[in-house]
Amino acid sequence: MASSAIVSAVRFFLLLTFLVATHSQSLSNPTYSPDEVSTNLGEVESRDNGQELEFRYHDHDQLTRYLRSVSARYPALTALYSIGKSVQGRDLWVMVVSASPYEHMIGKPDVKYVANIHGNEAVGRELLLHLIQHLVTSYDTDPYIKWLLDNTRIHLMPSMNPDGFAISKEGQCDNTFGRHNARRYDLNRNFPDYFKANMKQPQPETEAIKEWISKIQFVLSGSLHGGALVASYPFDNTPSAIFQSYAHSPSIAPDDDVFRHLSLVYSNNHAKMSRGVSCKSGSPRFEKGITNGAAWYPLTGGMQDYNYIWHGCMEITLEISCCKYPPAHELAKYWQDNKQIPITAHATLGPAFPVVEDSSCPPSPRSSTCSWSTSVRPRILFGPLNASTVST
Repeated sequence: MASSAIVSAVRFFLLLTFLVATHSQSLSNPTYSPDEVSTNLGEVESRDNGQELEFRYHDHDQLTRYLRSVSARYPALTALYSIGKSVQGRDLWVMVVSASPYEHMIGKPDVKYVANIHGNEAVGRELLLHLIQHLVTSYDTDPYIKWLLDNTRIHLMPSMNPDGFAISKEGQCDNTFGRHNARRYDLNRNFPDYFKANMKQPQPETEAIKEWISKIQFVLSGSLHGGALVASYPFDNTPSAIFQSYAHSPSIAPDDDVFRHLSLVYSNNHAKMSRGVSCKSGSPRFEKGITNGAAWYPLTGGMQDYNYIWHGCMEITLEISCCKYPPAHELAKYWQDNKQIPITAHATLGPAFPVVEDSSCPPSPRSSTCSWSTSVRPRILFGPLNASTVST
C-alpha cells in the first residue's frame, strides 16, 4: 500500500515538468561543499537506511543523517547542501535530485519544493523525505522518473523552519505553537513585499532563501503547508488589503491563467481537494479546491509573491492537510490521498531572456504595468488535462 502511494505521490508533487532554463550556471552557494555529501553510514538508523523510510516524524538530527545517507548511496543522482543556518544554528538542508545534480545545464530547468515554513506544519516535511527516497530508488526502474531526472533538477528543502519544528507537538492540529522561528517571526510574512512596505526584521531563514533563489534561476516552486486543503496562488497581497481579513476580492497576477491551471492540476488529482472541503466549521470552502491568495486572506511578506515578482519563479502554496501536525500513524494516509494522480507532463523548452525596459518596474517580467520584452515566449504543454496549451 505504501509503495503504491509513494509512486502516486511523486506525480502529485512534481505537478509538471516545464518551462525554461536560461544561461548555464553551477550550483554555487557559499555554504555548499561536496564534503557535506559524505557521511558515516553507521550513524544512520537501520530502519531509515536510505532504502526504506518509515512513515514517522524525523527530528533534525535524524533528518540530517538520512539525507547524508541517501547522498552517499546515490552520489550520481544527488547533491546535498545547506543554504544557511536557522537562528539556533540548524542547517537549512537542500537535496538536489537529478541526473546532473551538481551543475545546471542548458535546457534543464531547476525547480524546488520547500516544506515546513511554519514549524508546526509537519506533513510536508515528511512527504519530501519520501519523495527523495522514491526518486533515487526508481531512477533505474521507472521510465517516467528516469526521464524526469534526466531533464530536470529538483531541489527539495524538507524544513525551512527546523527551530519551530523542534518545539512543535505531534497531534496538535490547530494551535500556533512552533509556527514561528526561534525569534518568534512568521517566516511567511518576512519577505519583501511589492504592495506594501514590510517593516519586519529580516530573519536568517528568509535571508538564506533570498540568496538561494538569487543564485539559481528556479522556474517553478511549490511551498508545502498544512491546516487546510487548497492550492493557493499569487497574488497574496493587494494595496487595499485589510490584514488577515477574509477579503473575497482576488488580487490578479498577469499570469493568472497559468497559476489557476497549475493549481487545478494539483487539486483535480488530489483525492479530496477539488471537492472544496472545509476543514472545520467557519472555515471557507474553496471552489474546485483552489484560491487566489488575497481572495482567501491578504498577507504582507509572503514567499510565493516574492518568488514571482522578484525572480519570475512561479510558486504556488499547497495546503495539504487539515491537521497541521497529525499523529505519525496518519502519514501513510496522506500518501493514499495522492493515489489518484495519473498525470504525465511534458514541456516545450526554450530560452527566455527578460529585459527590463522601465527601471521603475519590479525586478520581474511578471508585472502587467511594466514594459518587458522576451526573445522567446515559452510554452507549457500539459497532459492529460485536455492537453491544454498555456502561454506565459
